[in-house]
Amino acid sequence: MAFTEITPTAVIENARHGGRAKCLQRLIRLNMPVPRTVALGFDAVHGVSAGDMPDLDAMLALFGPDPLVSVRPSSEDPDWGGPGAILNIGMNDAVHAKLVKSHGEAAANALYLRFIQSYAVHVGRLDPDEFETFSTPSADALRAALELYEEETDDYFPQDPKEQLAEILRSMARAWEGTTARLLREAKGAPADAGLGLVVQKMALGVGQGICGSGVIQFVNGQTGRREIRGRYLCKSQGRDAIASAEDRDVMYLTKDARGRSIEEVLPESFAALLQYGDLCRARLREEMEIEFAIDNEQLFILDAVRVARSERANVRIAVSLAEDGFISRADAVMRIPPRALTELLHSQINPNGKRDRFAQGIAASPGAATGKIVFNARAAQAMAAQGENCILVRRETSPEDIRGMHAAKGILTVRGGITSHAAVIARGLGLPCVVGAQNLTVDERKGRLETAEGRVFEDGDVISIDGTLGEALVGEVEMLPPELGEGFQTLMAWADEFRDMGVRANADSPPDARNARMFAAEGIGLCRTEHMFIDDDRLLAMREMIFADHSKDRRAALDRLLPMQRDDFTELFKIMQGLPVCIRLFDPPLHEFLPHGREGLRELAEALDLPLRDVERRVSGLREFNPMLGMRGVRLGVTVPEIYDMQARAIFEATIEASISGDPVVPEIMIPLVSAKREVEIVKARIDAVAAEVRIEHGSNFTYRLGVMVETPRAALRAAEIAQHASFMSFGTNDLTQMTYGLSRDDAGRFMGEYVAQGVYKEDPFHMLDTDGVGELLEMGATRGRAENPNLTLSICGEHGGNPESIRFCRDAGYDYVSCSPFRVPIARLAAAQLAIEAQGAESPQDD
Repeated sequence: MAFTEITPTAVIENARHGGRAKCLQRLIRLNMPVPRTVALGFDAVHGVSAGDMPDLDAMLALFGPDPLVSVRPSSEDPDWGGPGAILNIGMNDAVHAKLVKSHGEAAANALYLRFIQSYAVHVGRLDPDEFETFSTPSADALRAALELYEEETDDYFPQDPKEQLAEILRSMARAWEGTTARLLREAKGAPADAGLGLVVQKMALGVGQGICGSGVIQFVNGQTGRREIRGRYLCKSQGRDAIASAEDRDVMYLTKDARGRSIEEVLPESFAALLQYGDLCRARLREEMEIEFAIDNEQLFILDAVRVARSERANVRIAVSLAEDGFISRADAVMRIPPRALTELLHSQINPNGKRDRFAQGIAASPGAATGKIVFNARAAQAMAAQGENCILVRRETSPEDIRGMHAAKGILTVRGGITSHAAVIARGLGLPCVVGAQNLTVDERKGRLETAEGRVFEDGDVISIDGTLGEALVGEVEMLPPELGEGFQTLMAWADEFRDMGVRANADSPPDARNARMFAAEGIGLCRTEHMFIDDDRLLAMREMIFADHSKDRRAALDRLLPMQRDDFTELFKIMQGLPVCIRLFDPPLHEFLPHGREGLRELAEALDLPLRDVERRVSGLREFNPMLGMRGVRLGVTVPEIYDMQARAIFEATIEASISGDPVVPEIMIPLVSAKREVEIVKARIDAVAAEVRIEHGSNFTYRLGVMVETPRAALRAAEIAQHASFMSFGTNDLTQMTYGLSRDDAGRFMGEYVAQGVYKEDPFHMLDTDGVGELLEMGATRGRAENPNLTLSICGEHGGNPESIRFCRDAGYDYVSCSPFRVPIARLAAAQLAIEAQGAESPQDD
């Protein structure tokens, strides 16, 4: 027969008939008053589109004489969409005449007119505007609609229910298989061959005598996740009219309300039944459902139930509540939350229901949202913060000199840059919203002016907002939703840690970063970038004196001034982390990044160093490199200017002794950056071991430490076996490793990356999503070769990919011990790692055993 009546024992499957059909069967099994319903499976609907119609006589016979039915779509995933529902199929002149006698002329006219309008638009493909003019269900409007249909189609409106149903089924099947519909659902993640099911259901008219109508009810707030009854009921209505209609005249409240009548008071038995059905859905379907219902002549019918639409905040609270009440397991609760969805809880967000006036689109580099006055340099940001005002730092691109301004700002907007650019990485560490690569903007920092390609102009002090989650810059102040890190979030994360079998650390460069890492339960610091500690004015001058020194003795004198500052930094980090591992990367960037670029800055530096301006300009010019990211940086500085690493090693060891006196023992991890050869590690290791011996003797105190390398060059991955001979750990810096593997500048790739992805050159931006084929092969090769030489070698990634669920899956499969990411991405990584463990082990929570 190509269709199946939905009964408690019928074979109805989500993968063959769709989610709506399966849900209706579940409601029927719970003894809910669902009108008679039949389901057409995916194959049957596909056949309908090709002209192979099911036995409609047999189908309509199930609904008795003068059948009135509705047809609704039933796709495998409700998010994939589908054609709209069509009601009152079977209405014709004869049925209309009978309904005039039984329900009154107004009700009969309304039912017939509604069906004519739906049929004309969805089947006849006629202009909806012409048929929407018939808003009042009068006899004249009904007659005019029938005449208009005849005029537009040159045919009478069909009177045979079988013909009506056949044309509607064919129209809905073909609409699903059309090119536009297919592209739309593929954009939502549906496979190209996704099927559509259809359900044909007996109408509960909702337009009879007395309190008849339709409504929806849910038992939880979709924004907060808290338990409360919400919904709407509209008298003399059908389907979801109660939601779609703006009419208040025939609306009834669900619960007692001083403003008017309620279902609870007027129809207490129906209200009690709805409450019972809501509890049944929660207990037996293990979900919070929105129930669509109709009341016809005081008889309650349940037409459908769908999962309550909810914010991510509400989703967490609902999942936790269902688990705490014993309806689902803790493992199920953990699996129900998409890891990236936690972003909405961790940061302020723009209210999705508010107004948005977008003036720029860029790359969503760091999630969250902020509002503030435009400032164009770090000094202005600090000044505004000192006055207690919020600001947004706008730059062409940021550099280490901007870090203090970034700390002071509420958000960052740059014209250049990509997902791993300086602004993006620092913003994620600070938890600041950031939009980079907004290429339609022109910034004139001297005039304090920002202009869009369309000619919109913003000046210093104008208020803007940025949405780092969507990568948008907006005009003016917008309505915000605050972060939500309450009990539900904390409970979910505790459950995730019960299942997780992979470590998660944080990238943290300062005490505030470390405190955020602790707040989000990171298991240590996986990357501390020490160069960010040299930016304050007093340190920056000493750093510049060291750079300008001609002899080792003079360099040491300048570095001696930095030593106590570095020691204090490390001591505080160790104390905050309370014995958890802290991996400190030795100095990495090229020295020129600590020097001024403009003439005014050079003049100030000349005065500070008491040197002729010409000498300063000559030295700065001599330090410039054609390609600084591939020049004198990382371990190359450690080998050629060893005094820097000597000072840092001493600061680390002295801080280790100091922090261990009053707290848990500290075992620092020292990481050598940008390694590409075994001999580099041997040279640096020898000097660090020597410094450690000196500190032990001077302080009469013993300590241990671990030395490792940061794998950022393809050669280091290829030669991992020989490098592992001298390393306790290897941490793969996937930002630079991706850059060097592809030969792409991570700061400039944003200019063309969108086009590359659109044309299928790359599946995703490799700086945003780890390239598991190319870069991933290097990661696997490095892990395998390193562990073959040193079985106890600890493996991790500390690039920003460490916070991506897809990257975490790859690293877990490759045998890595932990990932490290920005503090505000730690919860995402913890949840993703837990879900992978649950998938792999089929784990159940302890309370379920």
